[in-house]
Amino acid sequence: MKKFYADLTEGSIIRNLIRFSWPFLLSTFLQALYNIVDMLIAGWFVGPVGISAINTGGFVTHIVTNLIIGFTVGGTILIAQYLGAKQHKELTATIGSMFSIYAISAVFITGIMLLFCEPVLHLLQTPAEAFADAQAYLTICISGTVFIFGYNAVCAMLRGMGDSVRPMVFVAIATGINIALDLLFVGGMGMRAAGAALATVIAQAASFVISVVYLMRNKFVFDFRLKSFRLHADKVRLLLKIGLPSSAQSAFVMLSFAILVGLANSFGVATSAAVGIASKVNGVAILPGLAMGSSISSMAGQNLGACLYDRAKHTMYVGMRISLGLSVLIFALVQLFPQAIFAGFTQDPDVLAVGVSYIRIVSFDYILASIVFSLNALATASGQTWFTLVNSIFNSLLRAPLALLLVPVIGTDGIAVSVPVATLAAILISIFYVQRGSWKTRQINHAGSDQLNACP
Repeated sequence: MKKFYADLTEGSIIRNLIRFSWPFLLSTFLQALYNIVDMLIAGWFVGPVGISAINTGGFVTHIVTNLIIGFTVGGTILIAQYLGAKQHKELTATIGSMFSIYAISAVFITGIMLLFCEPVLHLLQTPAEAFADAQAYLTICISGTVFIFGYNAVCAMLRGMGDSVRPMVFVAIATGINIALDLLFVGGMGMRAAGAALATVIAQAASFVISVVYLMRNKFVFDFRLKSFRLHADKVRLLLKIGLPSSAQSAFVMLSFAILVGLANSFGVATSAAVGIASKVNGVAILPGLAMGSSISSMAGQNLGACLYDRAKHTMYVGMRISLGLSVLIFALVQLFPQAIFAGFTQDPDVLAVGVSYIRIVSFDYILASIVFSLNALATASGQTWFTLVNSIFNSLLRAPLALLLVPVIGTDGIAVSVPVATLAAILISIFYVQRGSWKTRQINHAGSDQLNACP
């Protein structure tokens, strides 16, 4: 197991964070590259209609993916805390339960989403000329939900063990396959948005299969045999307790953004494409904060498992400073070169006119997001994902109504303004939570003790 395990409870915090976070940052960038490549190639070969279709269909897929990633947080945190507490038997039982419950969930979500693909696209006010492409893209992507669950579960498991390099390699393989197949299906075979979706599903499936085969051949702590996939009641309860609030948090955030997508779509294809491009740029721009937040959760989770509370909190502050510096740099680049960024996707003058103004406003969120991700990571590390859920509900309830109020006054710029304002409110709530110190807890029993959160 040592080959896949890094002890993050000892040594320099900044060195451990940088060593752990850079592969995570690259991994999240490569994952974000999926939809960006789909949209870029669609823009080149299909035009604004293709961009609009992938923006809308991809947004729904992104909701499902974030639900899955939120759900896998429970596995990452439990694995990190059990490793910190040196309880390896409990770790193995957690992995078996995690993969079993995720497999069941994948089948359920796929069935539900396939039934509601078309109504969801209508709710998002998908432009008529882009509807058929959006529906094809969404249907194919949803059909591959089991592979999204699979490789996100593998990555969540390894990151909880302190290994961020192998997940990066698995994601890199998927990204390379996705780009090659995008060019083949969309560019070479003229399959439009459906080709982009098929490329994504095949890439995800290949990454999952390769990762499992690699782990089995290298004598990983979990053997992936059928008999090992068991639902341990206590582990399932903890996985649901931590994972469901995190998944619900993603749902609330994405639902509030769904209203923003619907507002943008109501202005027509050009605005839909402009906001879609900006959204993909935003997805890349917040990656330093997102990657550092996840790194903080894994590292602080191990330290909380070992009852090193001060070290866990210091990890959060160090990570925040690193991600904030990177986010300020990205903000400056977007402010200086917005036209050049949009020109990579399209030369359509209507799209450029809307997009440049929009992205200059929404880019203030890059700085604020890096702060809130770090603050919330401490709550996630402790397993108190209920806090991030409540905080997300609050700022989601602020974001969508604010956009609805501002759009009639200042147009699509009102959508952009609502995003950083909501994030600022979330920061204030998170600061209060961290200062209270209620994050100083664990979700696991100390070895030999029946008392939850017991520390020697």
